[in-house]
Amino acid sequence: MLRPYLPVLILLALSIAQAIGMVILSNVLSPGKQTKVKASPYESGITPLGSTRERFSVKFYVVAILFIVFDVETVFLLPWAVSARALGWGGFAAAMVFIFILTVGLVYEWKKGALEWD
Repeated sequence: MLRPYLPVLILLALSIAQAIGMVILSNVLSPGKQTKVKASPYESGITPLGSTRERFSVKFYVVAILFIVFDVETVFLLPWAVSARALGWGGFAAAMVFIFILTVGLVYEWKKGALEWD
């Protein structure tokens, strides 16, 4: 009964063994000396100024969420565009309802000032 799954289980076991082996091997072969340079944060080769625990404005997060929402819209619309003829008018109407809902959300965010950058 489990015979068809045997290759998948072997691949899973080999993958787990390889991951564990790489972690162990890197700890054994790497020099473990921690220095001030290795422990410092790296930001494009520039020495960081101030604290790395600085608070960010909520605007950064709002813009990120809006980007994700409209990026997901693209992910859903691309397959629809490929099969638009096969879906017919029902598929077209569904896509237009989807775009309308996202447009209402965009207008709402615009009116709230989420897209204005100070």
